[in-house]
Amino acid sequence: MIDFDRTRDLMVKDQIEARGVQDTQVLQAMRTVRREAFVPDDMRELSYRDSPLPIGSGQTISQPYIVGYMIEALQLQGGEKVLEIGGGSGYAAAVLAEIAQQVYTVERIDTLAEMAAKNLAQQGYDKVTVISGDGTTGWETVAPFDAILVSAGAPSIPESLKNQLAIGGRMVVPVGSHQNIQALIRITRRTHEQFDHEKLADVRFVPLIGEQGWEVETPSAQTSAPRVIQTRPITNNALPRLISENSDAFQSVEDANLDKLMMRIGDAQVVLIGEASHGTSEFYAMRARITQRLIEEKGFTIVAAEADWPDAARIDHYVRHRNTSPAEWTAFSRFPTWMWRNTETRDFVDWLHEHNKTLGKNQRTGFYGLDMYSLFTSINAVVEYLEELDPELAEVARWRYGCLSPWEADPTAYGRAALNDQYQDCENDVTQMLTELYQKRHAYLLNDGERFLDASQNAELIANAERYYRVMYYGSRASWNLRDQHMFDTLNRVIKARGEGAKAIVWAHNSHIGDASATEMAHRGEHNIGQLCRQAFGDAAYRIGFGTDHGTVAAASNWDQPMEIKTVQPAHPQSYEALFHQTQQAGLILPLRHNPNSQLIQQLSKPRLERAIGVIYRPETELASHYFEAVLPLQFDEYIWMDATRAVTPLTTEEISGMPETYPFGI
Repeated sequence: MIDFDRTRDLMVKDQIEARGVQDTQVLQAMRTVRREAFVPDDMRELSYRDSPLPIGSGQTISQPYIVGYMIEALQLQGGEKVLEIGGGSGYAAAVLAEIAQQVYTVERIDTLAEMAAKNLAQQGYDKVTVISGDGTTGWETVAPFDAILVSAGAPSIPESLKNQLAIGGRMVVPVGSHQNIQALIRITRRTHEQFDHEKLADVRFVPLIGEQGWEVETPSAQTSAPRVIQTRPITNNALPRLISENSDAFQSVEDANLDKLMMRIGDAQVVLIGEASHGTSEFYAMRARITQRLIEEKGFTIVAAEADWPDAARIDHYVRHRNTSPAEWTAFSRFPTWMWRNTETRDFVDWLHEHNKTLGKNQRTGFYGLDMYSLFTSINAVVEYLEELDPELAEVARWRYGCLSPWEADPTAYGRAALNDQYQDCENDVTQMLTELYQKRHAYLLNDGERFLDASQNAELIANAERYYRVMYYGSRASWNLRDQHMFDTLNRVIKARGEGAKAIVWAHNSHIGDASATEMAHRGEHNIGQLCRQAFGDAAYRIGFGTDHGTVAAASNWDQPMEIKTVQPAHPQSYEALFHQTQQAGLILPLRHNPNSQLIQQLSKPRLERAIGVIYRPETELASHYFEAVLPLQFDEYIWMDATRAVTPLTTEEISGMPETYPFGI
């Protein structure tokens, strides 16, 4: 017998509150409403999984987290009159009724409206009124409303709903020009004519059908929206067979034959090598093997990783045998430490150290960081550089960067403060410092070009990081684009610094190196380094993606929490990963750009789900949290499949004891 009260409390604690919903009224309402009463009997045991569940008529009951998040965004105080559009089985209306004075809900499907009314009545929610109708036109006879919650994606904000808001009222609605991808918008009515708009998050909802919504419900919208859990397996084996027949198979990373891959890469100047998680051993090991071949056979002299610049510089000093003083800080010490402090990365770094030993200074392959999270480490690096070369400018730098000092413990707090007109942001200070550094570029280059590259890149990072923490509060789209633009610009600066004809290898997550224009990211207005490289380098950029079906991964449950070894769920039935799993091959290397089988490429070009596991992995909400829509042959030039994978091995103190002080993974 399931203890629903206990599982409900755990769900609210672990999946709602732990992920950022803090409104005590919302949390208490979700602890009170019996979700098991709003799902079909055969789904009751799944009631407190934080995922959508089917309720009939091709519809779902929403994921509890998104219900809590959206209701919190309404900023209810208690006593309001609320309109809900898309009543479903009545669950969200019940949560609203725990807070509001009166709730009206509109459901366009008659059978669901009847179900919602019955469920709400049985649970004693007599403050909720349900009708069946077109929700896009609202409920004019009982308007205005203090709050409106829309639980389906609209192509634009329905004017009828805006006009039914009371002055001071708020509406939360998913809006987007694509049926499966929207931005969650909060609209606040200030006056009769004035409305404020805020973007809260990127979301995916089923389409809002009606007079002021989408005209028809298309089959593609039905099957690709992640709120609808697809459980039917792929039964046609023809496509998995085509994949297998047109790939190079292997049993393990060590025995994979890379000769054909090297031929297909050809004379590419930039090779971007991905990963489907930030904690899978086989991805790291195969990436290292490919990188070694590119360095040895094709003269690549740059490895540019999704790592912070100053931390990667510690590796660079070691692998290129540069004479530098031991640093007083520990590299790769911020969350997530395991992403680079692992045995797989160490093995490659030690190999590169040995490989470079007999080469001339300019022929040695360097290791560079593309990312921008090292704000205060970079500040220290710039000041230390100037103290040696230009003490007067060092004092100026210390003063200018001092603007950011109060936020060292939590840089995101700077972004919150900068939103307040009462607080002076640091944009002018960090930009002016960067300008002054470049004004003395010629003199500094004559002294030591390598060190100037390091200092100037740290100054660029500071300026971009300051902007990043400011814009992150305006939505994920702006901060994502700024971060990937920074990565791309950094890559170009390193290529230029290494000289004419320099070739670069990029190590980053699939979501960064695959072409964003071939994924749902494009519908959100996002780009990435893979897309920017394709646009800049054309066919001279070669993108290699990775995928897996099951195994283990090193990841955390939430940001800044401890690493865990988590079990990777078998792939979703409607995903690319499920197709590759059905080949029954341990490993495959599939050419996508240079594949002569047009039938295969055509079939793979149908949009499908693709999994992305970052440093955080939540298997319990995997469909909503870790899948996105993509077109694989446009996203990558090559796809490497490893059916079963295991977690990376973090470095222990014992493994690096006795190493020299300049060793990059030292404590």
